[in-house]
Parts: sequence; C-alpha cells; structure tokens
Amino acid sequence: MSFSYYLMTLLTKPSFVVTLLLGALLMQSLQITEAQIGVCYGRNGNNLPSEQDVINLFKSRGISRMRLYDPAQNALQSLRGSGIGLILDVPRNNLNSIGSDASAASRWVQSNVVPYASNVNFRYIAVGNEIQPSDSEARSVLPAMQNIQRALQSANLAGKIKVSTVIDSGFIANSFPPSNGVFANSNYMNPIINFLRNNGSPLLVNIYPYFSFIGTPSINLNYALFTSPGTVVTDPNNGLQYQNLFDALVDTVYAALARAGAPQMVIVVSESGWPSAGGNAATTANAGTYYKNLISHVKTGTPRKRGQAIETYLFAMFDENLKAAGVEQHFGLFSPNKQPKYQLIFNSVIQNSQESSNIDGGFSN
Repeated sequence: MSFSYYLMTLLTKPSFVVTLLLGALLMQSLQITEAQIGVCYGRNGNNLPSEQDVINLFKSRGISRMRLYDPAQNALQSLRGSGIGLILDVPRNNLNSIGSDASAASRWVQSNVVPYASNVNFRYIAVGNEIQPSDSEARSVLPAMQNIQRALQSANLAGKIKVSTVIDSGFIANSFPPSNGVFANSNYMNPIINFLRNNGSPLLVNIYPYFSFIGTPSINLNYALFTSPGTVVTDPNNGLQYQNLFDALVDTVYAALARAGAPQMVIVVSESGWPSAGGNAATTANAGTYYKNLISHVKTGTPRKRGQAIETYLFAMFDENLKAAGVEQHFGLFSPNKQPKYQLIFNSVIQNSQESSNIDGGFSN
C-alpha cells in the first residue's frame, strides 16, 4: 500500500480528522501560552541603554511583549519589524486634552500610532495608568478612551488595536474572600467596563502581591512568593482553593467584573513585580523567586479561570535611578548595563511577522 493511499484512507475516517483538529487546536493553545509574558520598559533613569539596545535585548532574551509608558519616538522607531507586541500608554498629562478635544486624540493617534502601524505590533492603547476616581484627570479617562477609539476607527486600526485603561488592586473593595470582590466606585468603573465590553477590549490591571504582603502583617511570605506547600485560603462562598496571593488578587477583579455585568471579560496583568532592595522582604532571592514562579504560573490561570492563561507584563526591564528612593528604584530584571539580575526564561521565540491583538475579542470562552 502506498503512503499516499494510506494517508487518503486515514483522512476519510472521522475519528482521525477529529484527532488532527484537536492536535492543531492544542498546538495553537500552546503557542498562545508561550507568548503570554511581556516586560514593562520604564525609562525613568539617566543611565539606561539606548532604545535600539533595549529592543535588541528584548529580542535576544525572547521577551515577546512590551509595555511602553509614553510614545517615545526613538523607542517606537526601534520597534519597527521586531514583532514585539506593544502596550502603549497615553500619559496622564495628555488625558484632559484628549478627553475634551477629539481633534487632540486624532493628532495623538496620527503622530504616535499611524506612522508605525505597518510594522509595529500595537496590541493595546492604555489610556491612563492607575487614575484614581478622586484624581483631577478621572473625569477625562472615559472620554479620552472614546476619542482614542474614534481616532483609531478613522485610521482603520480599531479592529487591530484595543483601547483600555489600567487600574490597580485598590479599585477593589471587599477583597476577602476573593469572590466578594466589587468595584469600590461603581459610578466611575461601570461606564468604563461598558466601553470595554462594547469594544471587545480587556481590562488592564496592575497586580502586586509585594505591596499587599508588606501592608498586611497576617500574609505569609510563602503565600506571596508562590511557594506555599498547600492551600492557604479556601473561599467559603464557592470552595475555590488558593495557594498564592497573586491568584487571589486577580480573582477579586474577576469577581468585581462579574458584579459589573462582565463575567467573561479578559484581564491583562499590565504590571507585576517584586523589588530586589530598598524595603521589607526586598531581596534578590525573593525577587528572583517571585519572577520565576510568576512566569510559570500565569500559563495555568487562576482558580476562578482555571486553564485560561493570563497575558502578564513583568515590572520592569531595568532598575530606574530617577524614581523615588526605596523599592521603586529596584524592580528591574536587568541592571542598566544590561546584565540580568535573575536567571529567567521568558518566551522561546518571537514571531517576526506582524501579530494582531487577537484575544478572542477581549472575552474568554
């Protein structure tokens, strides 16, 4: 029997076709999981490498995604053709003008997105970072998101680039147990959640077990570092078991989203890190343990969303010496001389081809 005849015989069998399809889906799932880890590129230092050297370092280390906090033209230029998926922030000082003037939003997109969109892999535009409801810019966040969305639509980019904003754990009230999570200011958050849901965008959330640990004496260090040998918290409302603090923090946000009418909305962890110096439990050993375990863990999801990998951005690429003294200067994965502080494996490869921000419309199955 010839090989071609044998292959055609197999292909006529439904069970074999199903197996092939399942295998293809599994391989696709594994590829997506491999591409979940990014790193935040903060530039608040006077001794950092050039933008091109930074992009080269991302690529050589297999870091396939980046968050950039401002539209630095040299960085955007260096990202051309790299295949690195990008979160680009609209800085705080632009929010009021963009929120009040659609033409300002159009100029921002025309200056910082359109010239690069053909070969820079924009995934999300993050309109504001941790803008608290009490901040003067808070009233501009949603209008700015809407104006940026319209500007992307006018540029025929809205189908490729998602618009969102970044919150932190402080936006959540009733965080224990995780299933009790609710947005502390629903008047502020619910319209934002409605915008995200209507446009198929994820919610970007900064998750820091470190700050929860140092602010809550009852939290055990092992629980914060993913090193607890067994269950630490059992949620009495649903029986879900938590072995680490990261999962608990993420699931409180999922619970809050469910209460806001968006139970299937995807969360992207837009920052998470552990400092290596400058404060309580801030050591190289603890930070290395946290980052290594985080990279491994986010591929498996949380108890509430088991098996749903979490796109996660480690904070940050470098120690930044112009930040406030203390732990803020010591979150870098690398020293400014590009030497790694920890032995970490990020993603195995970076695709060179342009990658769309395909997250199933911002919603999970």
